[in-house]
Parts: sequence; structure tokens; C-alpha cells
Amino acid sequence: MTESEMQKLVVINKVIDGTLTASEAAQVLDLSVRQIFRLKKGVKEQGASFVIHKNRGRKPANALSDELVNHILTLRKEQYFDTNFSHFRDLLEDDKGIILSNSSVYRILDNAGIQSPRKHRRPRKIHARRERMPQAGMLVQIDCTSFEWIPSVGNMALHGAIDDATGQVLALYFTENECMNGYFELMRTIIGQYGIPISLYADKHTIFASPNKGKISIEEQLEGKVVNETQFQMAMSTLGISIINARSPQAKGRVERLWNTLQDRLRAELRIYGIDSMEKANEFLPKFLERYNKRFAIEPQDPEPAFRELPPDIDLDNILCVKLSRKVDNGGVFSLHSQYYQVVCDDGKTVAPIVPRAKITVLTSPRIGIRCSMAIIYML
Repeated sequence: MTESEMQKLVVINKVIDGTLTASEAAQVLDLSVRQIFRLKKGVKEQGASFVIHKNRGRKPANALSDELVNHILTLRKEQYFDTNFSHFRDLLEDDKGIILSNSSVYRILDNAGIQSPRKHRRPRKIHARRERMPQAGMLVQIDCTSFEWIPSVGNMALHGAIDDATGQVLALYFTENECMNGYFELMRTIIGQYGIPISLYADKHTIFASPNKGKISIEEQLEGKVVNETQFQMAMSTLGISIINARSPQAKGRVERLWNTLQDRLRAELRIYGIDSMEKANEFLPKFLERYNKRFAIEPQDPEPAFRELPPDIDLDNILCVKLSRKVDNGGVFSLHSQYYQVVCDDGKTVAPIVPRAKITVLTSPRIGIRCSMAIIYML
């Protein structure tokens, strides 16, 4: 019997003894006079047990069954052991069709003595957040992080892009190391699915900014000297995309915070779904992003997106690549990375009629191999 129930019994016994009136008892117990008469009658007929709540010891009608609770705990221990509580709840719904509230999942796991991997993390230093852009596509934050996403593979570099206005992750791509091709693949996905963004927000990696930037004196600038653009900058300039270089990791905080979330969720899901190679991981990413964005992306202030459509006459393969200038000899041959190549026509057999010593632009990427565009060509 609880303290309140004991107090109720003492007061009702005083009413039965005539020490208190029903009206006085009602004031003491904060009940109606009618309830006092009901309690008085019940105690007389059934004794002290009448004041004990009738649901004491009973399982609530909406309570989870022991079988379901045990099934959830088994799944947690055997399959989802490295997920945080919120991610675990999402996976129960997506994979097993078990729909529970966050509080229910927390209560089940907490009662079983299971702690979330994120529970004891240190509070971080708080930085003032910049207001989001009003339209999707106005500003896209891009970055890369190296992490042991798949233990059997070792560290892999995950390139990512997140829209500033919506928090939607627009693209992810794995490579062995942070590289320009990884960022080119991000842009290929973004442009193919959403369109051309207005600007990119990136760090000062030499992919995004020349190391000589800021080293030119005023005198040199007056003489017309400029710092050459990086290959990535040239590609973005061709597409009309500006690059803004962040001065600190905190400045591009949305993409920095994304890595913390993905190191929890993505790594766990790669293990859960048996992904054991970089190729399979890249194939899995679109499915992961669909679920992730459904849960975490928000609506922008302005529903009209700022993405521009890629003109149909533009070949994206010829833009998202490395462009190098070369000269050909009398036989239409040029050198590239200590190898010699001959320029041929589209049939792959006929040597292209190029003026000796003419300049050509060589295009290279893992997607297109080696192509070239010629400054001067004899017309047949």
C-alpha cells in the first residue's frame, strides 16, 4: 500500500468511526463527498484492500508483450549493437516493421542496462549558427572525411555535399583518399538529380584553391599576373558555379556535423546490410540517402529552388575532368605522364590531320579515359 493509499484509509476509518464528517474528509483528501461515501461503503464491506488501486500488479492493456520486448533486445544485441537509440528505432521500423516511439525504445533498452554509444560524449563548444539560405541550391557545402567505414577494408574517404537551405544530403561518394574525382562525382550526381547550384562552400584544400592564392604582390597584380585556377575551379567556372572558401571548420558547420551523424548511422548500416567493399558501398549510398533525407531534411523558406537546369547541348563528361595543354609532333603524337599517344579520328584508326606543333587540350578522367580537343584541324 502506498503512502497516499494509507492516508486515504486512515481518513475513511475516521469517517466510519464518526471522528470526521464526510464533508471534512472530502476536504482533506481533495475528493467529492460522493466519493467519500463510496470509499466508506467499500471499506466497510471489503476492508482495507478496497482503497488499493485495482490495476496494481496488472499489466497495462497497451503494454508491449514480453515476447516483443525480448525480440527487440535480441535484435539490439545480435544485429544492431552499434547503433544509437534513435537510429535503432528507425531501423526497427524500416527493416522489421516494428513501430515504436523513441521513449518506448529508450525505456526497453535502459531497463535492460543498455546504454547508447552517444550518451557520454563530451558537450561541444557552442558556436553561433549562421542563418540558412532561403532557397535550395543557393549554397551547397562540400567536404570529405576519412574513416574506417568498413573494418575489413580500412579507411575510406567519403565525399559529401549538403544543401544549406534544407539540410538535405545531395550526394555521397567513396574513394580511397580525398581527391578531385570524388568531388567531380559529387557534382555529377547533384547536377543530374537537382540541377546546377549557384555556389559551393568548401575549405581551402588545394583542390578548391591554389596554394599561391594571396601570394601575389600588388605590383605583380598591376602587371597583370594572376593565380591559375585549379582544375576543379575551372570546371565549376565553366558551369557558372562560384566557390566560397571557408576560413574555419566551424564556418561550414552543417557538413562537419553531418560527419558525426554518418559515422554513427552509415557505418552501422554498412555492417548490418553486409556491405564489404567500396564498390558495394557506393551502390548502397542512394538507398541510404533516400531514408536519411526523409527523416532529417527540412523545408526551405522559399519553396522555389535555385538550381539551374543543365543545357542539353553540354556534355558533362567534358567538363568534370582534368584538362591539360599539349603540343603534337609531325605524326600527331603527344606525351602525357611519360606515355605517348596519337590523336586519331572517331573511327579509332585514321590519324587525325593536325598541323604540326599545334596545341591541343587533353581531357582525362576515370569515366572518359583520354580525349582531346584540337586547336587547329585540317578539314578533309
